[in-house]
Amino acid sequence: MPRPLKVLVVDDYHDVGDSCAELLRLHGHDVRVARCCAEAVAVVGSFAPDLVLLDIGLPDGSGYELAGRLLAVLSRRPVLVAVTGFGHYEGRSRDAGFDFHFLKPLAPQQLTAAMDAATHAADEGDR
Repeated sequence: MPRPLKVLVVDDYHDVGDSCAELLRLHGHDVRVARCCAEAVAVVGSFAPDLVLLDIGLPDGSGYELAGRLLAVLSRRPVLVAVTGFGHYEGRSRDAGFDFHFLKPLAPQQLTAAMDAATHAADEGDR
């Protein structure tokens, strides 16, 4: 079984965020869910995620701006995944520091790729 990851899911749509979080928990991961930028910043005050699944359109700001804020306060860089309905913003996601840009709904192989990258990054950080 892969190592458990700390995952932050940021999505203002409850069904999307909750179902993704539940799937990750079923696979043994420690998951927190935030519905907006302010909640996400509060969560990382006591929870350092290995992986962040981040919606781009949030009620109190842009996921791109939030990514920058999270990277500024976290001591170790998580794998950042833009999860959005905006397919044509892939370049902007890359420029903002995201490792992946996936369209909703996430396909299982996309989530697996992001988790593999986070596991590898966490393993490298342990050395």
